[in-house]
Amino acid sequence: MAGRVMTEQAFFVLTALVDTPRHGYGIVGEVAELSEGRVRLRVGTLYGVLDRLAGDGLVEPDREEVANGRLRRYYRLTERGRDALAAEAARQAANARAASARLGAWRPASAGGTA
Repeated sequence: MAGRVMTEQAFFVLTALVDTPRHGYGIVGEVAELSEGRVRLRVGTLYGVLDRLAGDGLVEPDREEVANGRLRRYYRLTERGRDALAAEAARQAANARAASARLGAWRPASAGGTA
């Protein structure tokens, strides 16, 4: 992920894997819950994101299980993934603080502020 901005989808996939390894369907559900429905991953999108995160060493396969005749591959967060997620969360928090400070000081031009 060096040199690339972390997408919102990647951010939530990494966040979904913080507490436990999950399989694809579990990740999709956890991302929907964490994002309060704002991020909805389709299967093709999820596995594209997982492939990129695995290529960057941020996630790795944990295990495979057969459930209802279908193979489920579980993924887990790596230490590098945990560090990347922490850095991205700090970056987003700093951005939110800067925007909130500006918005808190903003007054419309009609009230004597600058536009």
